[in-house]
Amino acid sequence: MSILINESTRLVVQGITGRDGYFHALKMKAYGTNVVAGTSPGKGGTQIDNIPVFNTVYESVDKAGANTSVIFVPACHAADAIMEAADAGIGLIICITEGIPTQDVIKAYHFTQQKGSMLIGPNCPGLVSPGKSLVGIMPSSIFTKGGVGVISRSGTLTYEVVYHLTANGLGQSTAVGVGGDPVVGLYYQELLDMFEKDKETESIVIIGEIGGNAEEKVAEHIRRQITKPVVAFIAGLSAPPDKQMGHAGAIISSGLGTALEKIAALEDAGVKVAREPSLIPGLLMDNIGA
Repeated sequence: MSILINESTRLVVQGITGRDGYFHALKMKAYGTNVVAGTSPGKGGTQIDNIPVFNTVYESVDKAGANTSVIFVPACHAADAIMEAADAGIGLIICITEGIPTQDVIKAYHFTQQKGSMLIGPNCPGLVSPGKSLVGIMPSSIFTKGGVGVISRSGTLTYEVVYHLTANGLGQSTAVGVGGDPVVGLYYQELLDMFEKDKETESIVIIGEIGGNAEEKVAEHIRRQITKPVVAFIAGLSAPPDKQMGHAGAIISSGLGTALEKIAALEDAGVKVAREPSLIPGLLMDNIGA
């Protein structure tokens, strides 16, 4: 099995006629994702590689049966795109766009909650269930089907960790990039619960980074609710305080959110924490064999 996306995913690409939307729509389709529609206001009635283009998400749901959306529209319109997808009845919304004002994300997030939709991102690489479906910008060649669930705040670290997993014969059930902004949709706890219930997910990898308290909070959740082996990696051990490191959410403030604090909390909950991404497969195999 997998979580969130699979062969039944019917994808609409919001912003399909833009540079990034066009490029990745073709990549996702080539992977085998069922891309049923794209949207671009004013360009409805056209096609891109036999993918019908509609003016609105509402039309893509009504005429093409879309149930999942991926958003590539510019930051100034992205929050509206999220809300349009939720209002149209899209169940899963993945927002790749970065640079959306936090206040706009908060408004869009609460709107998706009211409509019963799930949001991943913004500022995320998307997700992939190997051999089934890819939604986003992840490099498909490094993924292979297996039993490791991956949750990550960092896109590039996702790719590095998955490369090491695959090279060591550890395939993935689903890999999810949650995004590095201060406010995002689905996060560690919700995704951990999904992997816990997924019969084919045997173990879980968490990739975190400095900033905020998400990893500290999820440590207690793992202690109480998760029975499957969990291995983690926290980026930013050498990061200086009060300096943003890459992601908007990756900033240590007043000594809070440091890598050492996160590592200590996770280890106290029984999670093995790798000091380097390349060490994750070894810790995972030790845990599975324990």
